[in-house]
Amino acid sequence: MDEYLSILRLILPIFAMLAIGFVLRWKELMGQAVEKGMVELVVKVFYPCLIINSMIEASSFRGSVGSFWGPLAGFGTIVIGFLVCSVVGRVVGIKKGKGLRTFAFSAGIYNYGYLPVPLIVDLYGADELAVLFMHNVGIEIAIWTVGISFLAGGSLGEGLKKIFNPMVVALLVGLALNLSGWNTKLPSEVTSSVSMLAACAVPLGLLAIGANLFDHVRDGEKLWDNRDSVAGIALRLGVLPVVGLAIAWYFPLSIELKRVLVFQAAMPAGIMPIVLTKHYGGQPVVAVRVALATTIVGMLTMPLWIRFGLGLIGG
Repeated sequence: MDEYLSILRLILPIFAMLAIGFVLRWKELMGQAVEKGMVELVVKVFYPCLIINSMIEASSFRGSVGSFWGPLAGFGTIVIGFLVCSVVGRVVGIKKGKGLRTFAFSAGIYNYGYLPVPLIVDLYGADELAVLFMHNVGIEIAIWTVGISFLAGGSLGEGLKKIFNPMVVALLVGLALNLSGWNTKLPSEVTSSVSMLAACAVPLGLLAIGANLFDHVRDGEKLWDNRDSVAGIALRLGVLPVVGLAIAWYFPLSIELKRVLVFQAAMPAGIMPIVLTKHYGGQPVVAVRVALATTIVGMLTMPLWIRFGLGLIGG
C-alpha cells in the first residue's frame, strides 16, 4: 500500500497541472492564441531541449547495444495496439465511417511523453529518461507511418516525411553528443541554457493539454459514451498493458528498457491523437472520449500496473 501511495503522489501533480490548464482556459486567462503559441514552443523548442538535455546528462550509450532495442519495442507496442483495438472495435459494434479507425488509433497510442517523463525523472534520473526517448523514436515512426496511413489512408511517403520532426532531430543531435563524448565538453553556459529551456517542456505542455480539454467540455460535446469510453478503458488500461509487460518480462532487454516498457504499459491513451484526428479527417470526439476516460480511470490503475510491473521485472 505504501508503494502504491508513493507512486500515486508522483502522479497527482501531473493531473493537477492538467486541471490548472483547464481552469485557466475557463477563466479566460489562457486564450487559444496563447495556447497555440505555447504548443509551438513546446514542440519546437522546449521538448527538443528536454531530449538533448537528457542525452547530455546521461551516461555514455557507447557499447550499450541493448538500448537500441528501444525504438523496436516502441514501434511494436503501438502497432500491436492499433491491430488489437481495431479488432475489438469491430467486435463491440464500431463501424468504419462511424469512428472505428479513430477509436483504434486513439486507444492504440499510450501517453508516451508528458505523463511518463516526470515519473521516470523523479524515480530514476537522466539515464532512464534517455532510454525513454530512444524508445519513443519507434513510437513516432509507428504513428507517422502505420498510424496515419491507417487513420486517413495517407501514403507511406507522406508519413516518412513527418518522422524527422524537431523532437526526432533533437534525439539524433543529443545521441551524437553522447556517443562522441562531446556532452561532457560543452560549455556550462550552453548546458545551463538547455537545462532551463528543458524545464519548461512538461509543465507548459500539460497546461496546454488541460486548456484544450476545456474546449471540448465548453462546446457541449458528449464526452462519455458507453461503448467508446468503456471499450477504451478496457483495452488501454486492461488488455494492452499486458502486452507491454509481457515483452518486458520475456525478452532479454536491459533493465532500463524493461522499466520504460513497464511505465509506458501503465499509461492512459495519449492526447496527441485528438489533434491528429482533426487534421486527418477522423472523429475527434471519439479520441477525446478515449483520452478523457482512460486518463481519469488511469489515476487509479497507473500505480497498480507500475507496482506490479516493476515487481515482475525485478526493477
